[in-house]
Amino acid sequence: QVQLVESGGGLVQAGESLRLSCAASGRTFSNYAMGWFRQAPGKEREFVASISWSGRNTNYADSVKGRFTISRDNAKSTAYLQLNSLKPEDTAVYYCVTSKLPYTPGLDYWGQGTQVTVSS
Repeated sequence: QVQLVESGGGLVQAGESLRLSCAASGRTFSNYAMGWFRQAPGKEREFVASISWSGRNTNYADSVKGRFTISRDNAKSTAYLQLNSLKPEDTAVYYCVTSKLPYTPGLDYWGQGTQVTVSS
């Protein structure tokens, strides 16, 4: 059974940084694309970033481009999201997501989320 466990969230001030981690288990991590979404209070869940199974291709929402970086360490079965220059509007629960199919983006498995709160 695929499990995703996020960590690394917290309370920071505007302009500071955080690194989120998503530890995966239950299958061969290196065969699967990974992504991050977030959901702010009263808003719909939105795409943040994704990375291909190989790590060669990444995509970002316009709102985080240039500030956030997605990466992966296949040896550790972990995906990361580096959050720099944080803004109060980045406050949300951040979720890790992956596909049930190898080598293909998808939104089939979700983690429990980690809270990021940015104060002004």
